[in-house]
Amino acid sequence: MLTTVLFDMGGTLEDIWHNEGTKREALQCVWDTLRAHGLEPEVDFGQFQELILEGIREYKTWCDLEFREKKPEEIWPEYYLKAFNFNRKALTDICEELANMWECTYFHRELRPGVREMLAGLKARGYRIGVISNNASLYNVFNVLEGYGIREYMEDVEVSSITGYRKPHPEIFRISMKQMQEKPENCVYVGDTLSRDVIGSKEFGFGKAVYIQSFLSAQKDVGVVSSIQPDVTIQNMDELVPWLDSVNSEMDSKS
Repeated sequence: MLTTVLFDMGGTLEDIWHNEGTKREALQCVWDTLRAHGLEPEVDFGQFQELILEGIREYKTWCDLEFREKKPEEIWPEYYLKAFNFNRKALTDICEELANMWECTYFHRELRPGVREMLAGLKARGYRIGVISNNASLYNVFNVLEGYGIREYMEDVEVSSITGYRKPHPEIFRISMKQMQEKPENCVYVGDTLSRDVIGSKEFGFGKAVYIQSFLSAQKDVGVVSSIQPDVTIQNMDELVPWLDSVNSEMDSKS
């Protein structure tokens, strides 16, 4: 019996995209925030962009190899802004501000159509609901859930920057199971990537994995080849509850 539904955040519960315009806006916001706190980059804006993007690429390479996540007070001084001789204490004081701002500016975010109705349908049927998300800010996922008005549906929210592990690392799924006191075989995971969401949850032992495509799916799954595939692919969130009704009805009839 499937009793628990866990969701990815960016690309799944919310539509998310970025382009050159959002990237430049995010870099400008970092520049402005640093200077507002007395931290002068001492290079021109063009050099600043190149150096910070180099640091971001270095951090992404590390994450992709280790499936780990550092906290903002480590990420920004040691990777994103390591080329600059900023006072470590002064920079550490604003790292979460920078991390949250980056997540909300580099990425355009909006709640997927039908999510509120879908969550209400799950709740009405007695499902337990939660989130497991890769995010380099400590508070962004919580803030966004509150902003969308759907935080109340979530029994547990696990974020990579807090747990220290990124999907598909099994530890972030294990932490979620421990917090919810649930068995993975009773769980469904819904996400927009094969590499992180489908493979990660299925290898950990989740009962079912649901795939929904997003703007980020293709770039996150470049080169991924696996025999592990989603149990179902949906196009819209309003398909999830009827599918779960069908699956649980079939499981009941066999028991």
